[in-house]
Formats: sequence, C-alpha cells, structure tokens
Amino acid sequence: MKGKKVVPRFVLALFIFAASAVFLSSPAVWGTEKEKKDLPQRQISVAPEYTSITVPEGEEVSIDLSVTNGGRQDEFIDLQLTQVPKGWKARIKTYSFDVSGIFVPSDKTKSLSLKAEAEEGTAPGKYVFGIKGQTQDGKLVSTSHVTIVLREKDKGKKSKGVNLATSYPVLQGPTDAKFEFSVEVENKTDKDSTFNLSAQGPTNWDINFKPAYEDKLISSLTLKAGARQSVGVGVKPYLLAEAGKYPIQVKVSAPEGSAEAELTVILTGTHKLEVGTASGLLSLTAMTGKPANMSFYVKNTGSANQSNVKLISFKPENWKVEFNPEKLDKLAPNELKQIEMVVTPSDQALVGDYSVAVGVEGEKASKNLEFRVTVKASTVWGWVGIAIIVLVMLGLVILFVRVGRR
Repeated sequence: MKGKKVVPRFVLALFIFAASAVFLSSPAVWGTEKEKKDLPQRQISVAPEYTSITVPEGEEVSIDLSVTNGGRQDEFIDLQLTQVPKGWKARIKTYSFDVSGIFVPSDKTKSLSLKAEAEEGTAPGKYVFGIKGQTQDGKLVSTSHVTIVLREKDKGKKSKGVNLATSYPVLQGPTDAKFEFSVEVENKTDKDSTFNLSAQGPTNWDINFKPAYEDKLISSLTLKAGARQSVGVGVKPYLLAEAGKYPIQVKVSAPEGSAEAELTVILTGTHKLEVGTASGLLSLTAMTGKPANMSFYVKNTGSANQSNVKLISFKPENWKVEFNPEKLDKLAPNELKQIEMVVTPSDQALVGDYSVAVGVEGEKASKNLEFRVTVKASTVWGWVGIAIIVLVMLGLVILFVRVGRR
C-alpha cells in the first residue's frame, strides 16, 4: 500500500530464528540440564550438622539433619535410627511431626531434626546414636553417627518445657544499691506458650521482672515454640539488711513445664559516717601560741564496718592540730567514738577569726567538719600594758609635783 513500509517475510523469519537461538543457548534454559548431566545417576546422603556435642543433664538435644539427593533421579528415602542408647528417647522430626520417610527431588537437600532426650536417672557419659537413610528400592544406603556427651547438670533446675539460664548469677554491692540480673527464658516446646514469672527472696526485699531494655514491669512472658528471650530481674534489698550472702529463687512455669534458677546477692553493707559535736557548736577560742582543746565525735551510721578511719586537718600556715586518738582502727555499725582535738595557733597569729577543717576518711565514706577559731592576745600582755600605763601616769604626777614646787 502507498505510504506504508512492509517488512519482508524472510527478514522477520530471520529475526525470530536469531532470538530463538539466543534464548535456547541461554545458561538459564540449558544450565540446569547441563548440570544434571554432570551428576551421577543416583546418590543420597544423610548427615547431621554436628557429629559430636556435649550437653548438661536435663537438656534436650536438637541437631539439624540434612537429607541430600545428589543424583539425577528423584528419590523416596526411608529414615530410621539404627542405634539409640539405653536410657534415651530419640526421633527424627520436622517442626510438627515425626518423620520416617521423605521425598527429595534431584539435586536437592531437605532439612530435618534429630531430637534426643535422656530419661531421668541416665548417668553422665558418652552415648552414640546411629542414623540410616535408604532408598525405597534398597539400592542406596547412607549411614552416619552422632555422639552426645552427657555431663552433670548446671546449677538450677531444668525441664522439658522450659529452660532458664543466666550468665551472671552472683552480684555484689552495698545495701542501698539496686541489683539488675539478666536471665534467659527458652521455650523448648513445640508450641507457643505463656510462662508465669515468680521469685522468692529475703523478707522485705523488692523483686520484680521487666523485659530487656524496657522499664515496664511484667509477671508473665509469651514465647513462640523454640524461641528465647532475656528478662531483667530487679532486686532492691531491705535498707536494714546486714552485710552477707542472700539467695533468690527465680521460677518460670507453664502447663508444659517449669524451671528454676538461683541468683545470689552479696551485700557489703552501706558505708556512711557522721561527724559533729555534742553541743552542735563548731567554734572555739585560742590564744596566740597556746593550745586550745575541742572534742567531736565520729559515728558509723552505715551497716558495714569501717576500718582504718583516718583524721586529717586543714589549717593555717604554722598552726598545729593534733588528734587523740590519731586514727580509728575499726568502727562497727552504730558505734560512736569521741575524738579530742588540740589546736595551737602560730606565735605570729594576729587577733581574729580563722578556719580549721577536719577530714574524716573511712574505707568507702568520708566527712568534713569546719571549725571557727577565734584568736585573742594573751592576758599577760594586757596586764603588762596596764602596768605601763600606770607607771607613765605616776611619772607624770611626780613630774608635775616637782615642777610646781619650783
């Protein structure tokens, strides 16, 4: 037709042939077939992820099991445990049911799990499990073994349904501190579960639970099957609790099982000092170059012993400050000691008010006390001044008398 360009049929056919050739030569089309030609006709493998592990008593074992068809032919593979030690229960399973046979396409791998659990009373030791995979026609067989070393159980009680563990079961600090433990709760069942949280500790102690990195308080925790989550355990001791070791039992429970763990708080007590005078006055009067006495007390108001309590003075230059006793070797809780302080101003001290500070330093506590010292001139010099004035006046009288006679 006039005004239209017509593509010759042989050109269109050539284009289609070239596109088909490119497509058919693409690795995406022929790569899989080519790879399969490189595979053996038939080949299977049944292998565990770990061939030897160590677990504590009461711990259920779960090991990934890979079933691989390495041949060009799809396979139906029967599975069985050929060796299960006495005192153990074991099975091959998926997430929801036990498995004794599986279909695996050519050049594919499917994952299962080997579950093993020691019966109550099974002694620690080494146990070997045998695994066998066989094609339905019996022509191909693959075997493997798993060694489980059972050791004595860790501190804390465990059960089938839940596991409770902590990396730092012992914390230490003063009585007025707040202790934060972290425990991990693991749901070892095959279904979602809600676990109740509870704790038992010393009388008048405050113990609560909260999710990790959150401030809200909780009393239960919901976990999916096989999941685990960290939970914070906040412990606030009774303020009058004495120094010592205090156990705390933490428990998680659900219809499927329960677990317990023991946490320990070691209290070192509180470290506090009180310093003052019986009258409340913090001033004294002293004469230049003469000693003046002042007494004050040091009291241990904490719940921990204070040892090697030192007394330090901060005084004007060339002044002298002495303490009796010079230090306190030990100060028990609520114990009070009287300290005698002798302050001697410098001989060149001018009349006026001065500051003398006293520092009381214990092991983990300290206190300062500041005294005002009023320095006065000695009364001897006052009397000497009066005598001089009298003598001067007497001399003047005598002088006037003699001059008057003349």
